Amino acid sequence: MASGSCRYRLSCSLSGHELDVRGLVCCLYPPGAFVSVSRDRTTRLWVPNSPNRGFTEMHCMSGHSNFVSCVCIIPSSDVYPHGLIATGGNDHNICVFSLESPAPLYVLKGHKNTVCSLSSGKFGTLLSGSWDTTAKVWLNDKCMMTLQGHTAAVWAVKILPEQGLMLTGSADKTIKLWKAGRCERTFSGHEDCVRGLAILSETEFLSCANDASIRSDGIIRVFTESEDRTASAEEIKAFERELSQATIDSKTGDLGDINAEQLPGREHLNEPGTREGQTRLIRDGEKVEAYQWSINERRWIKIGDVVGSSGASQQTSGKVLYEGKEFDYVFSIDVNEGGPSYKLPYNITDDPWLAAYNFLQKNDLNPMFLDQVAKFIIDNTKGQMLGLGNTSFSDPFTGGGRYVPGSSSGSSNTLPAADPFTGGGRYVPGSASMGTTMAGVDPFTGNSAYQSAASKTVNIYFPKKEAVTFDQANPTQILGKLKELNGTASEEKKLTEDDLVLLEKILSLICNNSSEKPTAQQLQILWKAVNWPEDIVFPALDILRLSIKHPSVNENFCNEKEGTRFSSHLVSLLNPRGKPANQLLALRTFCNCFVGQAGQKLMMSQRESLLSHAIELKSGSNKNIHIALATLTLNYSVCFHKDHNIEGKAQCLSVISTVLEVVQDLEATFRLLVALGTLVSDDSNAVQLAKSLGVDSQIKKYASVSEPAKVSECCRLILNLL
Repeated sequence: MASGSCRYRLSCSLSGHELDVRGLVCCLYPPGAFVSVSRDRTTRLWVPNSPNRGFTEMHCMSGHSNFVSCVCIIPSSDVYPHGLIATGGNDHNICVFSLESPAPLYVLKGHKNTVCSLSSGKFGTLLSGSWDTTAKVWLNDKCMMTLQGHTAAVWAVKILPEQGLMLTGSADKTIKLWKAGRCERTFSGHEDCVRGLAILSETEFLSCANDASIRSDGIIRVFTESEDRTASAEEIKAFERELSQATIDSKTGDLGDINAEQLPGREHLNEPGTREGQTRLIRDGEKVEAYQWSINERRWIKIGDVVGSSGASQQTSGKVLYEGKEFDYVFSIDVNEGGPSYKLPYNITDDPWLAAYNFLQKNDLNPMFLDQVAKFIIDNTKGQMLGLGNTSFSDPFTGGGRYVPGSSSGSSNTLPAADPFTGGGRYVPGSASMGTTMAGVDPFTGNSAYQSAASKTVNIYFPKKEAVTFDQANPTQILGKLKELNGTASEEKKLTEDDLVLLEKILSLICNNSSEKPTAQQLQILWKAVNWPEDIVFPALDILRLSIKHPSVNENFCNEKEGTRFSSHLVSLLNPRGKPANQLLALRTFCNCFVGQAGQKLMMSQRESLLSHAIELKSGSNKNIHIALATLTLNYSVCFHKDHNIEGKAQCLSVISTVLEVVQDLEATFRLLVALGTLVSDDSNAVQLAKSLGVDSQIKKYASVSEPAKVSECCRLILNLL
């Protein structure tokens, strides 16, 4: 070693770990101390030993059930003046230790694979990255939000505390900049996995990459916001030229199975993107090129050529590895524009409807997307489904033909997000019927539900002021099913072609929010269809469910003269031995009745009988019926909050207490909690009633529900009132 510029010499060697050390970090206290983590599953705190110019092991901390992969220090606070130690492990968990004890203070659970990166910020904030392709933001022992958008392991994370921004680097070769849970910018520029991020200043950060082998692109990228430090136009062009020459494997680059002949040409790049980092593939002769949309620059930037795409098929190009398993396909599903993408693995031996259902359950997504996701699978696997002879799929409720998404679903009359079982659908996120909530956050659907810690103190859930309705529908599919079943009806019940045209007109004007009123003849035909036999009536009930929200239809069926006949017929469909599809649609129709003055008056007059019949459906296992039952109770609660009807509140509280004993679905639970909160708000008598029913003890278990967070948040707010 040459003298002068570098005078470092070996001081000492420390032994203690039984396997290789995976990470080191300096401590805030004691001065000069540091922490090491290892594959031996331990975390060790080393403190200086001045007389021996060495270090002594102060603690050997245990808490992980598999190797420890990363470590960071959480800054000091009033509660923990010496700071905390956070470690991520192959057991999918994060352990948080104090310097005073070898046992963890708490364990953070939520990731579905190895936690491989950690970074801390102000006020105890922690950012974690995982092999499960997500990053999570934690505050103390709670997960505040999940950042989804990467398509491979998140190997590097950093918090920019002053700006409220976060950075994530991934094996998908990209870096993403996040703000309030949304991806603000996607940076490309590395040929390998992004494994290192560093903050230079408030306006600059560094990145580096390697693929965990001897190969690396050997480049450190510096990204800046400062105009005077931005690269010259020539340098940026050279960078983009270098970037465009990269190659992307169609199997590992999250681009799916690519058929070059079916891709659009370069003219497709004239259409602007819809979100930061959106990827678009275009055909250029025999080549397939990948472009990424930049919101800041308002243009598509080439990120490489796709290899293995010229005429290759899924069967000849092999399997896709996802979460340690091989699949024929791994799709990225964009549920909301600008929102995160979700991974959907699929084998051609799978049932597309079951795969779609499992996908929605796993990612805690609204079940109203079932038809769309299943159709996406069918369209993108080109019909390769083993064990299914045709596309006449069985209706989950009746066992008969369902509303099958087809080419007609793209018609101008089709509303998005058809209901999974009827084509009808639940209420629209953010619609007027949902009442006023915090901007951008729908507590009933979770849409855009990334929340800051500050929002936790605001009650956005109750008291609910407006009725919750079930609005979505696909008119084409409903009419198609109606016409199909009309062919099986008896001669006296069968509708004529003119009758079908009238129903088509009423459905069209309802779904298009036309100012035109349905005619008396149209409503007469609708009532005739609603009185079909129970085994074929459900499409007609779906039309009724949508139509009843129209003021004139609401008045026609719910007025004092006709209301009793109307409600009695629907109540008859709530027979526990009846068809689940009819039970569901009858409940949803009752929920939608509340939007009209006549309907609300009818519901209040029939409350005792209706709730008594509806609660008999609690013992079934159909979660959609449970959600509808909870929504009906919630809508009654909204009414009773306005007029303080203590008798009505008592019946609603009884229903809530009874249904909470059996319901499993968390969306239904959430709506029951909102109903409960609405009933007890500003009413000490209702509070005492709830306590006498033991509701406070019933709901305590929901205070610890981690996902969806709205359940535990709502529960804790109610417990504060009780």
